Amino acid sequence: QVQLVESGGGLVQPGGSLRLSCAASGFTLDYYAIGWFRQPPGREREGVSCISSSDGSTHYTDSVKGRFTISRDNAKNTVYLQMSSLKPEDTAVYYCGRSLGCSGSYSAFEYDYWGQGTQVTVSS
Repeated sequence: QVQLVESGGGLVQPGGSLRLSCAASGFTLDYYAIGWFRQPPGREREGVSCISSSDGSTHYTDSVKGRFTISRDNAKNTVYLQMSSLKPEDTAVYYCGRSLGCSGSYSAFEYDYWGQGTQVTVSS
């Protein structure tokens, strides 16, 4: 059974950091790209970052470039999203999803499994 489980969310002050984890089970992580998405309150889900399976190349949406870093540890079946210099506008539920590749368009249709999400709140 394919499962993705996010963890690591919480309340953090502006300028702070958090590391999110996406633990995968039921499939071989090596063969899949993993993307991080977020859904701010009252808004649609948006793509944040993606890491490919083939060469580990990484992709970021413009609003998080230079602040977020995605990485993967295939031995631990886990993908991470290190978030630094957090801003109030980063507040959202963060989800990870499984895909065959990182297209750059962050279309939800390219992802076949999703986690349940983890809440990130950036506030003083």
